[in-house]
Amino acid sequence: MRKALHLGFDISQTGSGKAGCGYYAHALIKAMLELAPEHRYSLFPSFGDFYFDALMPILNPYPGRDTHYGPRHLSREAARKYWLGDQVESSLGNPDVVHANNFWCPMQLGASRLIYTFYDMGFAVEPAWTTEANRVGCFDGVFRSAIAADWVVAISEASKAHYLRVFPHFPEGRIRVIYPCSRFADSTAGGRRPKALDGVPAGGFWLNVGTVEPRKNQRRLAEAYARYLALGGAPMPLVLAGGKGWLMEDFQKHLYELGIEAQVVMTGYVSDEELIWLYRNCYANLYPSLFEGFGLPVLEGMQFGAPTLASNSSSIPEVAGTAARLLAPEDTEGWAQAMLRLAANRSEREKMSAVAEEQAGLFDWRRSAAALLQLYEEAMASPKRRMLI
Repeated sequence: MRKALHLGFDISQTGSGKAGCGYYAHALIKAMLELAPEHRYSLFPSFGDFYFDALMPILNPYPGRDTHYGPRHLSREAARKYWLGDQVESSLGNPDVVHANNFWCPMQLGASRLIYTFYDMGFAVEPAWTTEANRVGCFDGVFRSAIAADWVVAISEASKAHYLRVFPHFPEGRIRVIYPCSRFADSTAGGRRPKALDGVPAGGFWLNVGTVEPRKNQRRLAEAYARYLALGGAPMPLVLAGGKGWLMEDFQKHLYELGIEAQVVMTGYVSDEELIWLYRNCYANLYPSLFEGFGLPVLEGMQFGAPTLASNSSSIPEVAGTAARLLAPEDTEGWAQAMLRLAANRSEREKMSAVAEEQAGLFDWRRSAAALLQLYEEAMASPKRRMLI
């Protein structure tokens, strides 16, 4: 029988406004509680001083036989004082493992094994993709992980390779790839039509999912869509499903200048049920992102049979396999031509839909959670990394 461990797990980004990092932590803790209820789980609604969600619920949203919730802080200042303190490890009850999931990384853990989730370093690849404050905060956390983490969990082989290129001193044997998976448990769900798509027929729109920001490349996608229409493509609207991010204040003006403002539907942040409907009913899912640690909308769209045109950059080919048509994210003309071909060939669309569902079936949260639980045990059986330096 496995020895019960005390596992400290950062859930700070799993609140109601969660995005990719939050969904990763959310799904892993749910699966671990199901697979290994014998462990003691300490769940941290605040973690460090870089990310802070004042709306995190007071009650533990992850019930279990031996799960505990806290510490919770009412301000970023209070969280900073707590997490930077010298006694944080003992005040947490000296957990066997502390798992960081929100880019911030503690430096002062003496005995607890520190596991650090590494998503990506897009902020270091191109400064124009984010703000200075976010770039500095994210890089600070990743840099500290290269010094203090006992193990790193990378969310793709591409992310692992990038981490090791930037930090070649980090032992390769202590970085493990554990894939994210879809947040949706029921692949047969039909979802609910967003109000913004009233009057748009099912199967009659192009879809892009993700925060509207430079790295997601919606500006070039809009240009490709305008070119597609100019070449006589079927007049299906382009639906952008995601909240407005940073550095895109002029995006609406860009649509107007392209002459496609009336053909682009911006839904804003959508619920899970609405997102399911969008994936299931789009003509195709378009994902031209310039750089990704994983690319969750590609996988989630495939789960619901969405034919997919995706970027060939970074981690996305790992996710898409041979089920998507991969294109250079900067090739606006190539995207327009691919949309024209797919719009004119419904039999090809149906074939892509079938293989998309097969590809999505290769990713499973229970498998990922089991791999993480095995890593925790391996970490406990190994000395802390600083003892090897």
